[in-house]
Amino acid sequence: MSFSDPIGDMLTRIRNGQMARKDSIRTPASKFRASVLEVLKREGYIRDFHDDVNERGHPEIVIELKYYEGTPVISTIKRVSKPGRRVYSKIADLGKVANGLGISVLSTPRGVLSDAEAREQKVGGEVLCEVF
Repeated sequence: MSFSDPIGDMLTRIRNGQMARKDSIRTPASKFRASVLEVLKREGYIRDFHDDVNERGHPEIVIELKYYEGTPVISTIKRVSKPGRRVYSKIADLGKVANGLGISVLSTPRGVLSDAEAREQKVGGEVLCEVF
């Protein structure tokens, strides 16, 4: 199956899975999706993720969602840069998400990083999504 926005699809699956109180969800596998999930895991928004194969033999990523006292850890997950409108930001122009309580996920020349990691490495890039 071909997607025009694979990251947007993955974020929607996470959002829908948490609204339905699922323990884990599945999404088609790719290295780019895995790198975004690695940032979410490092920042504590998901429990874990691992590769798997579905019944048709296609590779998938199983994402273990995280809850705190029955409430989803992610209250808002929003796609910023879309296929029709890419959003790039210098590190000096990158604002804080929810007064510093949330994160932005950026695709930089040094890989996919959170906004704090990008500030530390002094590198800007494409703003993929905001998580709070």
